[in-house]
Amino acid sequence: MYWRMRVVNSIRAVLAILVAVLLFFGCRAIGQTGTNGAEAIASALRNGQFDQALELLRPALRRSPENDQLWTMQGVAYSKLGNKKEALASFHRALKISADNIPALQGAAQIEYEAGSAAAIPLLKHLLRLRPGDSTSHGMLAVVEYQQGNCAEAVIHFEKAATLFDDRVEALHAHATCLVKLKRFERAAEVFQRALALNPDDRQERQLLASIQLMAHKPEDAISTLDPLLGTNNADTETLELASTAYEDAHDTTKAVDTLRQAILLDPHNVNLYLDFATISSAHQSFQVGINVVSEGIGQQPKAAPLYFARGVLHVQLAEYEKAQADFETAYELDPSQSLSVAAQGLAAAQQNDLDHALVTVQEKLARKPGDAILLYLQADILTQKGAEPGTPEFQTAMSSAKKAVTLRPTLGAARGVLAKLYLQSGQYPEAAAQSRKALDSDPKDQAALYHLIQALRKAGKTSELPDLLKRLALLRQQATKEERERYRYKLVEDDTQAK
Repeated sequence: MYWRMRVVNSIRAVLAILVAVLLFFGCRAIGQTGTNGAEAIASALRNGQFDQALELLRPALRRSPENDQLWTMQGVAYSKLGNKKEALASFHRALKISADNIPALQGAAQIEYEAGSAAAIPLLKHLLRLRPGDSTSHGMLAVVEYQQGNCAEAVIHFEKAATLFDDRVEALHAHATCLVKLKRFERAAEVFQRALALNPDDRQERQLLASIQLMAHKPEDAISTLDPLLGTNNADTETLELASTAYEDAHDTTKAVDTLRQAILLDPHNVNLYLDFATISSAHQSFQVGINVVSEGIGQQPKAAPLYFARGVLHVQLAEYEKAQADFETAYELDPSQSLSVAAQGLAAAQQNDLDHALVTVQEKLARKPGDAILLYLQADILTQKGAEPGTPEFQTAMSSAKKAVTLRPTLGAARGVLAKLYLQSGQYPEAAAQSRKALDSDPKDQAALYHLIQALRKAGKTSELPDLLKRLALLRQQATKEERERYRYKLVEDDTQAK
């Protein structure tokens, strides 16, 4: 959010000057009508005598209260004196009299724009209906839409105001970021190329452009972009990681591996580097090599759940199912959040992982809505997270809540996942397996439900399905890792520009 405001403020500095010029000429044109002393008022405004302009306006407005030009000039005077409230009221009074009054539209839009208000949008759109080629209005609308998170609209206006922003790095970043959000990666790369041209020696700019080029499936372009950084003896880990991905995407696996090994030597505690190595190893059927390297990573980061997941996936590829299962189990023990639903994670985050507070909040709501399936599920999940043990009142509450939740809403897969976990804890393995299967019916990609199914079948001694289920879990992990890497690249685009 800080970066977004910095971008907006930087772009505003350019547009504010343009709008001030437009308002000046607008008031000059009004003054040339020569009505109701308008020329004298306009002259006072041009000379910066805003208090005098207001003194002249008071009797003029008493004589002609329906004169939109006079109200507009009053809005300009108030605006220049910093009285935005009165200025906005004056501009709106002018627009009520004459909806197409361009200086009044510009003045009102500028005030709303400077406040970061969405109320600027209809004013700017009205201006563009009257003057479709007005690049300043397009630029302002681009910024407001961007600030509101409306990238589809913002991009349209960034394109039409391109000449205003070609030398503004912050604007180019905002434009490119919106294009990435819209998955228009090739165009985003083109826009960001212009940003790099303004700062060709900026390491971060090169990394950002390479990241976007990778998203656009142009690895050769990414390699070319990174080449000046790779040619030095002080290439950093992030550059090497991006370069490794680019080499692999360009089918130069030897360079990909060499570059990744260089990155690992530089930063042996970086979990992502080992995950990248596991991905390359899996893609090229080099499972044992991948296991060896990931094991080295586990030696460096013994509590990194993603590394155990990655090694478990590689063990599955070698049909080493017991080793795979052991790694998956360790991963889930290290990262219990893998079993949480989105709703529960969101609640935990909202309560800053204060489960006691979260439980109180849910129970207060349940007191008012005792038949709410989501609240019942959340109560069960939070109690499970808190470590409720079989035989305790808390465990019984969790069990009854989960059962009631799935009765009220049979398609609530997350509740079935919690119920499966509770059945596992109480040794009811057939019931755990049944609930896990139903959770998977609701969400075939639910890794926690699949893991609970594997656990339940193993503990029940029904092992015939386990190899296929472990392969399925490994595939889901691979897909999730790939999606996470894509999200990381986008995160790189937003977060690294925040630091600029």
